[in-house]
Amino acid sequence: MKYFACGSNLCSRRLCQRTPSASIVTVARLDSHVLKFHKVGFRDRSGKCNAYATGQSSDTVWGAVFEIDPAEKARLDDAEGVGFGYMETKVRVESTGGMISAFTYVAVADAIRPDLRPYLWYKALVLAGATEHALSPDYIEAIRAVVAIQDPDEGRRASNEQILSGARSMTPQGPHP
Repeated sequence: MKYFACGSNLCSRRLCQRTPSASIVTVARLDSHVLKFHKVGFRDRSGKCNAYATGQSSDTVWGAVFEIDPAEKARLDDAEGVGFGYMETKVRVESTGGMISAFTYVAVADAIRPDLRPYLWYKALVLAGATEHALSPDYIEAIRAVVAIQDPDEGRRASNEQILSGARSMTPQGPHP
């Protein structure tokens, strides 16, 4: 099944820890949406990514389409917190090869808080994924500009920084469409 990742799962190393079968299909964009870090994390209460629907055709969320084994979907749903602030939704994203139907996760309205900030490690995972998949420099700079805060939980921070250390050694997947 095809999954459109645009937040921390954009980092292949992170996604493969959750769904080992994940393999990159292509880079793609979801129009009429913007990337926001305003979804309450159900485990740590920090800001998580959301492909927020704006209805404006000029707004775009960039991400990557991955193929995952349907048997691993429940693990991904659990990691993402489906039922606890995220819901699965079907999307059509555009790639250089045309339109692709996939699923993604979007925040439910009562899990959105505009005042939230992501943890530094979380934002770094999103940046690592954007860099890995060679998203546009302007898009990467927009992510880099997001204000982030230090995670007070040293164990969680160290665990996620370990994922990042492996992600930094990954090579880009090629240019965006």
